[in-house]
Amino acid sequence: MRQPLRSEERDDPQGRLTPDTRAGRLLRPALILVLAVALLAAAFSARNPATRAAEGYARDIAVASAGTYLTLRTLNAFLSTAQELEVGGSFVVQGSAQPLKWLEPVDDTVERIAQVVFFVMVATGALSVALAPASGLGWAVLAGAALLALVTAGRGRGGHVARRMGLYGTFLALALPGAFLLSALLADRMTEEVWARHSAIVVEITAQVDPAVAVPSEGSGVMGALQGARMEFERYSSMAGALYDRSDALVQSLIALLAVFLFKVLVLPLLILAGAWIGLRALDGR
Repeated sequence: MRQPLRSEERDDPQGRLTPDTRAGRLLRPALILVLAVALLAAAFSARNPATRAAEGYARDIAVASAGTYLTLRTLNAFLSTAQELEVGGSFVVQGSAQPLKWLEPVDDTVERIAQVVFFVMVATGALSVALAPASGLGWAVLAGAALLALVTAGRGRGGHVARRMGLYGTFLALALPGAFLLSALLADRMTEEVWARHSAIVVEITAQVDPAVAVPSEGSGVMGALQGARMEFERYSSMAGALYDRSDALVQSLIALLAVFLFKVLVLPLLILAGAWIGLRALDGR
């Protein structure tokens, strides 16, 4: 009795497997492998070495931006204090003149740069915490896509949904941490010279501002207090004048450092993510 033809024999009377049949036979084991790997990666996303390295990159930027922010706020506090120094006939708390008020434009500029650096610090701190959960979610979505593709055999509406889920899951699971990993390899090399040069300028200028040094007072009583107040005003005036003379270089260097932060945490990762997204869409045939 003649046995019924198998499906692949019906596809090809001579018994040879068609390309579609061979692809179907290879697709199922590949989907099972993707499902197993994705489930394992989702379960241990917090321990994923790639994700932890990407988090370390974001954390390093957060630490560096925090140091810069503290420097800016200290400088901002000095400038604000210097502007509030008032004199009349003698140095008093409430006087009739504020001769260091010309520092206000520099003070406002430093304050605005400090605000942007603060937002960079918060954003990178959030990224250092959110990368692992986002990657884990991506692996879970990828596992769901593989399971759906297995159930629907990649056909019909279910197959279309599985492909879209796979696209977004791959983006979150691989492209997102991969962008920061690649940025960690490239960003420091690309910005090292600019960072070193402008950091040195900022350190050199801010080193001239040290309001923590006490001013010795001469004598005692009212005359000693007035003499100490006069010396205090002269000291602030001298430091403020030195700072103002190099305010252009200071602002330029601060903007350069801010640009480095933005490049490392925003511009370069976004460029890499955009390239990854375009590549994934091309693989999806869109």
